[in-house]
Amino acid sequence: MALLITEECINCDVCEPQCPNSAIYFGEEIYEINPSLCTECVGHFDEPQCQVVCPVECILVNPEHVEDQQTLLEKFERLTTAA
Repeated sequence: MALLITEECINCDVCEPQCPNSAIYFGEEIYEINPSLCTECVGHFDEPQCQVVCPVECILVNPEHVEDQQTLLEKFERLTTAA
């Protein structure tokens, strides 16, 4: 499951540097998450670091990109071996 930043985002800039996959970027109005790069920190940390640091708790599971733990781990492996 990739994550999604909701409209409640206050553009505080704390989530973007926490992403180990560089999946978070500034969109037209708020920060956004590239679902093809988001592994929910699987392979890096025990929990999504962007959710940990978000002061307004506006980062949720993206219902359009549901992935199980194994799929997220495979994505992590693809991303880290491609680098």
